[in-house]
Formats: sequence, C-alpha cells, structure tokens
Amino acid sequence: MGFLASELGHQGFATAAPSYGMRRSMAEILDHIAPRMAAFEATLDGPMHIVTHSLGGLVARALIYRQRPKRLGRVVQLGPPNQGSELADALYDAHLSNALLGPVAPYLRTNRPRADEAIFGTVDYELGVVAGDVSVNLVPESLLPRPNDGKVSVAATRIDGMADHIVVHVAHSMLPFHPDSVAQVLAFLADGRFRHPD
Repeated sequence: MGFLASELGHQGFATAAPSYGMRRSMAEILDHIAPRMAAFEATLDGPMHIVTHSLGGLVARALIYRQRPKRLGRVVQLGPPNQGSELADALYDAHLSNALLGPVAPYLRTNRPRADEAIFGTVDYELGVVAGDVSVNLVPESLLPRPNDGKVSVAATRIDGMADHIVVHVAHSMLPFHPDSVAQVLAFLADGRFRHPD
C-alpha cells in the first residue's frame, strides 16, 4: 500500500498504512490495527477515509463494525473478497488453506460460517468497490469464475449497501499500483462515486 499512500499524499491526504501480516487471526489483526487507526484519526482535522486492498477490505469492515471511527469518511476497497473467493474454497478442499492463507482462511471462503460473517456487520457507510478483471493466473474457470482478477471473481467483490462499483482492466496484485485503479480511488474519495465510462 506504500505506493498508493504516496499517491494520496501527493493529493494532500495524510496517510497511515499499518501492516498486520497474514499469520495473525482476524481477532489478532483487529487488536493490532484498532489502536493504530484510533491514534491516526486523532491527528486528523477532518474525516478519516479508509482505502484497502484484498483481505484489507474485510479487515476494514470488521474494524468499522467493532470500533467505528468517530469521523468515518468514505471507504474504498480494491479487489475485496466480500463474498469470499472460490479459490480459497479450492484450497480449503485440498487442505491447503491454513498453510497458504493462515488463520484468516475461514474468512476468505465463500460459505463462511454465520459467526464469522457476523463480525463484518452491515455496510451503512459510503463504500466504493473497485474490481479487477485481468487474471494472470492459469486458474480454471471451475475454480474461479470469470471475470476475475486472478484471486477474486468480480461477482464476489460486490456487497449489499455499497454506494458504487466499477471494474478496471487490472490484475489483483496490481490494483494498488495501476493508474486506472488509483484514479478511481481518488474519484470516489472526492465525490463518493467512480468515473464510469459514458
């Protein structure tokens, strides 16, 4: 997220990009992130916007539900597995999910247990979702429906309550770097909507 934070900084945004790693449980991630985000919010004069990539979208939803920032602004998710990832399902079926995805693996599945799903709450804030549709992986369609970004299908990025959704021609790992997705982040933060083609 460093590149995207730098781009936002050039546009006048103060930024924080706390790392949490993939070897923590979701509860541990939230315990680690929550005080850092609260401290960052205390330094701001205006609203605190949140921009995420991949699993970070789920972390942000859980954080907002558990400890909503007092001045929450707009939220933008890049390639979020809001409905899980069929690829994570395949890894689970092959008994590889814990080894490859770590303790957060259950939250990445499409058929999350109800208790796991409950930690995300409902979307009652301005949320924009940017999905990619370039798959650089040779993943068969039976494992990851098209269109997808190589990790998450476009359909799985959607979530009830989102204010806007757009698909950019970008692969999953490049979403925080590509000029098209960065431009859409800036557009949503400015106006609460993306720049859709006419």
